[in-house]
Amino acid sequence: MTEHEAPVGGVDDVDEVTRAVLTASRLLVAISARSLAAVEERVTLPQFRMLVVLSMRGATKLVVLADQLQVAPSTAMRMVDRLIAGGLADRQTNPGNRRETQLQLTEEGRRAVETVMGLRRAELATIVERLAPKQRAALIEALTAFNEAGGEPVVPAPDDDPQSPLGWVDTTVSGDA
Repeated sequence: MTEHEAPVGGVDDVDEVTRAVLTASRLLVAISARSLAAVEERVTLPQFRMLVVLSMRGATKLVVLADQLQVAPSTAMRMVDRLIAGGLADRQTNPGNRRETQLQLTEEGRRAVETVMGLRRAELATIVERLAPKQRAALIEALTAFNEAGGEPVVPAPDDDPQSPLGWVDTTVSGDA
């Protein structure tokens, strides 16, 4: 048996770990939903995802935005139209190619993303503070291994990358924005 196949304490713990991760994901979804409540009268969850992508990428072409969100360009256009009507995003001509239009956050849209992410970070910090230092260290180790196994890049510290509020790293070629 390899290290990854060896049962802990003679018991196969894959089901137990899976249940623990599902429970944690339920908690994380609840935290996300509570933080989104700060803007939910104005923004749906898919629209908020779009705001976050725009926050990460800056001015972006519609086709790139649709690809990032894995939606059809027509769906992305309807979402953009609603965000523009709400004062959270706007269109402008690409200075490098006047035939192209780019989408970007307005200052109000940027504040909405910052508000939601600040609430989310604060609630997570409150929960983490309840853990003993050894539990925090174990959680860091376990979540780091879990994220690596899932191929998720590490979230930069807030001071390191203020343009990435969710910690998502843009893995697309930036030349298409």
